[in-house]
Amino acid sequence: MDRFLGNIEAKADIKGRLFIPALFRKQLQAASEGRLIMRKDTFQDCLVLYPESVWNEELNELRGRLNKWNATHQQVFRQFVSDVEIITPDSNGRILIPKRYMQMAGISTDVRFIGVDNTIEIWAKAKADQPFMNPEEFSRELEKMMTNDVSNVQQTSTKE
Repeated sequence: MDRFLGNIEAKADIKGRLFIPALFRKQLQAASEGRLIMRKDTFQDCLVLYPESVWNEELNELRGRLNKWNATHQQVFRQFVSDVEIITPDSNGRILIPKRYMQMAGISTDVRFIGVDNTIEIWAKAKADQPFMNPEEFSRELEKMMTNDVSNVQQTSTKE
């Protein structure tokens, strides 16, 4: 599946229905993804739409890291999967966001869809209008991550 990229504004109607942006809808159709899994993001106040195949990969990765005989691991897994919704877009590409999810993410009507690699985030527009990190922190952290990656690659290649 292609990566979702973009930052697109939309409006939810009174019932919580939204049109998935055409760009993302076309990508989902091209990948034959008819169902999406919605959950609140683990770290941020936004909703995440996972194409079903991506969700299954994520779930398999998480399950592979957990010991099913460890009570804490079971609680983490249960928490992760307990509050998800299976979302099937209608023939017009519209989805319904359940009210509890709208409350969790602070969404009223104005939203922003943000393509984030293999998932789509749905943000309350007011929250998405704010920078996720201040510019100085962003550049510093990105430099640190990229420098560490380059150092690790260089160290690995010199060992070979």
